[in-house]
Amino acid sequence: MRVGSFVLAAQFPGQGQGEPLHRAVRSAEVAEEAGLDSVWLAEHHFVPYGTCPSAVTLAALLLGRTRRIRVGTAVSVLPTTHPVALGEQAALLHLTSGGRFSLGVGRGGPWVDLEVFGGGLEAYERGFPESLDLLTRWLREPAVSGDGERFRFRQVPVVPRPSESLTDAPGPEVVVACTSPASVRLAAERGLPMLLGMHVGDEEKAEMVGLWRRHAQECGRPPEEVRGAAHVSAGVCQIADRRADAAEALLKIMPGWLRQGLDAHVTVDGRARQMRDPVAYTELLCGLHPVGTPRLCADRLAATSERTGITRFALLVEGSGDLAATEENLRRLGAEVLPQLR
Repeated sequence: MRVGSFVLAAQFPGQGQGEPLHRAVRSAEVAEEAGLDSVWLAEHHFVPYGTCPSAVTLAALLLGRTRRIRVGTAVSVLPTTHPVALGEQAALLHLTSGGRFSLGVGRGGPWVDLEVFGGGLEAYERGFPESLDLLTRWLREPAVSGDGERFRFRQVPVVPRPSESLTDAPGPEVVVACTSPASVRLAAERGLPMLLGMHVGDEEKAEMVGLWRRHAQECGRPPEEVRGAAHVSAGVCQIADRRADAAEALLKIMPGWLRQGLDAHVTVDGRARQMRDPVAYTELLCGLHPVGTPRLCADRLAATSERTGITRFALLVEGSGDLAATEENLRRLGAEVLPQLR
């Protein structure tokens, strides 16, 4: 089992925009010190829900600040970027980090980002498969041309080629954020592991993993690829000597962050959107994920792995909104929870 942190760089009420980014960098350094396996970085635009606008850029900084830990994006949003540009950046990080970079990609949402970056609603509603295929070709082939609806260009050489890394991995792994049966099938057809969100529980995640396996087999993916797919489960982790104290630490601050962060999202086409109740959502997360004593947290992670077959976790540890508390949470995760899992 491999356990990592999930970094949103969340801007909590009363904080400026520099504080969450400083917390993001420092928490990644502490995650490595604490013995975690990975750090996964979120990407958002124009909202305090998350203040990192480029997960791949922050990943570059953290790969330079660390020596052992794997750093991944969770996720880089494909409809707002050119897949070749993202592929070049991913290849560069793979080569220069000794293969420690993972590229998580997703479709994002119907937000105003599409207007600002020029992708438009079409890129969100229909363009994701084309972008994903162009990206994966760039990371696997020596030369690539574009002949799709959105991207058309003559053949060009891939420079730098990910396979030139002095590692066993031919290129950075690509993980796909999946929130629907359609996205699960899309990932399965390509043999790409999934990143499953923290808003769903073990039962739904198990169903998505089962669908991925069935569809991958139907599409003729190699049996060893199907068996070895390393899906990632996102969640929340807060550790305390009593479960009530861990839940209280999140319920005191997370609803305010969720309220201001989620409410700031603006749709590109004016479509109606319904925001989750912040308190109810925080309570849901406390019930679904490792929030409580070290023993409870270890049991919860082990149970999720047993029920779903997922062996990799990306855990939000900054839910208190405080840097010192986040560092303590990470150190307890490394010292008191991970040994029970290994």
